[in-house]
Amino acid sequence: MDTNNFKLYKIAVLIPCYNEEQTIAKVVKDYKKIFPNADIYVYDNNSTDYTQRNAFEAGAIVRICKAQGKGNVIRQMFREIEADCYIMTDGDDTYPPVPEMFSQIVDNKVDMVIGDRLSSTYFRENKRLFHNSGNRIVRWLINTLFEVKVKDIMTGSRAFSRQFVKTFPVLSKGFEIETEMTIHAAAHNMRMVEIPVEYRDRPKGSVSKLNTYSDGAKVLGTIISLFKNYCPFKFFGILSFLLMFVATLFIVPVLSAYRQTGVVEKFPTLIVCGFTYLVAFLSLFTGLVLSNLNKKEKQDFEWKLVQLELMKNTQESIQKLGEYK
Repeated sequence: MDTNNFKLYKIAVLIPCYNEEQTIAKVVKDYKKIFPNADIYVYDNNSTDYTQRNAFEAGAIVRICKAQGKGNVIRQMFREIEADCYIMTDGDDTYPPVPEMFSQIVDNKVDMVIGDRLSSTYFRENKRLFHNSGNRIVRWLINTLFEVKVKDIMTGSRAFSRQFVKTFPVLSKGFEIETEMTIHAAAHNMRMVEIPVEYRDRPKGSVSKLNTYSDGAKVLGTIISLFKNYCPFKFFGILSFLLMFVATLFIVPVLSAYRQTGVVEKFPTLIVCGFTYLVAFLSLFTGLVLSNLNKKEKQDFEWKLVQLELMKNTQESIQKLGEYK
């Protein structure tokens, strides 16, 4: 790849940080070496150590995000920073810089590049209990529910186009943000490409802020919530089917006894099953209505992409006119 292309585009390296004084300087220097013309942004998220000082001394642009949580940091980053290519990594030195991410965004017009750890060294390097199985569960759920084929859902090594960054509504507050990014791209038919990246476990003394159980539960909750929002007919259709199945399971013996004796022996069961069927039909029609609204939202989103491109072209034309004068 011709690294001279780096000079033609504005590149922003985004590093959300919380208490990473041990590794942040190395991460900044590694990215400055590979992307010498990039702006390296370190957003400190209320660190109590020397993360800010070490990042600044290494040559990064240091900014502060007071709202705790990785999702909150990324929300602020995406709102404040303007660039042609955004490259995101963690401050714990677990991911090396990958120049190919830049070429995928700029040359191949990809919306999001995913650094795939799971196909390289993750399962060998990662020493944290249950993280491997948790990654597999999340990957299976998303690929099944959203009909995509993404190998690494939870990776923090990613690159984005300006189009993705400026149209992505960040809702998550914490580590579930990576899941939200992947689902958003899949639901809006945005181009995703995976590149195998080397993963190395945290150095001794560096502590992960990810809680396997609480953050894992938040990720699963995010998947269910986004499945309801992005695929309402599927969500409420499954709910309707389950309610009908349960109601049928209980009402069949009641109707069978009535057919034989002419007497309804379990009126409460019959009444509850009737209401359950009613809720099931309401759920199905709710899914239909929300599905139509969701289709309208996707149409509005496509128009928003067109407006964003027009705005970018206008800004570039004004800039060139100013340079000409």
